[in-house]
Amino acid sequence: MADDVVTGAEALVSAAAHSGADLCFANPGTTEMPLVAALDRITGVRAVLGLHENVCTGAADGYARITGKAALTLLHLGPGLANGLANLHNARRANTPLVNIVGDHTSTHLPYDAPLTSDIAALAATVGTVHTVTDRASIGEATRTAFDDAHRLLGVSTLIVPADHQQHSAPVQPVKPAAMPSRAPVSVEAVQNVAQRLRTAGARAVLLLGGNALSRKGQEAAGRIAAKTGLALYSETFPARAERGGGLPAIDRLPYFPETAAAVLREAQAVIVAGAEDPVAYFGYDGVPSVLTQPGTLVRLARPHEDAEEALLELADLLGGVDPVRPGPLSESPGSGEPLSGRTIGQVVASVLPENAIVSVEGGTSGYPFYTASASAPSHTVLTNTGGAIGQGLPCALGAAIAAPDRPVIALQSDGSGLYTAQALWTMAREQTNVIVLIAANHTYNVLRTELGRHGNAEFGPQATALTSLADPRVDWVALARGFGVPATRAATVAELRHTFTDAVGIGGPSLIEMAL
Repeated sequence: MADDVVTGAEALVSAAAHSGADLCFANPGTTEMPLVAALDRITGVRAVLGLHENVCTGAADGYARITGKAALTLLHLGPGLANGLANLHNARRANTPLVNIVGDHTSTHLPYDAPLTSDIAALAATVGTVHTVTDRASIGEATRTAFDDAHRLLGVSTLIVPADHQQHSAPVQPVKPAAMPSRAPVSVEAVQNVAQRLRTAGARAVLLLGGNALSRKGQEAAGRIAAKTGLALYSETFPARAERGGGLPAIDRLPYFPETAAAVLREAQAVIVAGAEDPVAYFGYDGVPSVLTQPGTLVRLARPHEDAEEALLELADLLGGVDPVRPGPLSESPGSGEPLSGRTIGQVVASVLPENAIVSVEGGTSGYPFYTASASAPSHTVLTNTGGAIGQGLPCALGAAIAAPDRPVIALQSDGSGLYTAQALWTMAREQTNVIVLIAANHTYNVLRTELGRHGNAEFGPQATALTSLADPRVDWVALARGFGVPATRAATVAELRHTFTDAVGIGGPSLIEMAL
């Protein structure tokens, strides 16, 4: 083939590279084979294989959260995209720039409704924008547009590419690079209005942070505002990325259950939202309001797509903010012989966390206690499950580790949710990522038992017990991890966890510790 003529697949990979993509999390099939071949012929984009599409999409989410630029996946037809939708939902809720490339049947074959034919566009539209390639000539520009959408909207964009358009060749057409992600500025008037509201409300205000307000600069500015006014600081319940520790103010997450969250916000004269969504209950319950703020108290400083960090810096200067209050050392050190619990796990991990770590948190057992304790830990980054779709923690840790190979990554994971995407362990081993997986193994869907209690079920019958138990048979996480190629061990006491975790940090990942609760 002449140098000035390329296949559609080659044009797509080249356009993706020009748009900033350097990695592709892939689980391809028959309709993506031209793209697989193009990854060898066009330099600049490295492929990483995931054994399940939800591993690919979750890893892409984690990769983009750390790099700040759009991540790329390669998925097979509608069923492949459907397999990855749960973590695409989480990515959408995290405002993560992400581009899916999904192959489709050749154009001439689509009318015959073959077994794998489906409405790919309808599936993709549930999580973001959709573009469908209609001819070979437009494939490069369509790729750039998909990346532009992901960067401009800070969200998920899907490009559907029929197999024949991947195979056809045509002269090279120049494609300008896609714009990189950017956040819209907050107006001066908006900052001034919030400053005036805070002068009135004073200490009877809450500042709720999300988005890039949870950068180090954003939290420092929020701490200055709190020190000046006396207001209360919270982050959104499930932040996409929050810098933590290293002397930052001790900003805890807004409680998950609506009664507790509403109690935090009920007495506030002003709830200032900076980079977060408006606070609402995660589920509806009889007698509990869905909107957690009182009428007339919600004030929006910055929406999730806006530059909340810069708005907070301006607000702190306008109010004459003073040095923030810094957290002290960890107040408790559990005894070496204590059994492991959510509380002791959180304290141990926070006390021996390595500097500049990334912690992917999924599961409430140890996640909430760790987040509270981690205010006193060295500087680190926390990623949480933004959309509530289970199976995000392990893939997100995988993607973060590939994005930042010089940083240790900890996956603080509950056992039930970890089983949704346990295949991520195989890719961790294959890529030799520096991930230490900590599995809180209580062999129970504990959150469901809590919810059963909230619905008035004080005692569980045999079916409710069975549907919330993982104890028969018990999953052997040590054997499971080793089967995927990840070294693993088990800890049952504080001393054992401190020893095994410290050793794992020193050696580097991948490794897994089953924490027996």
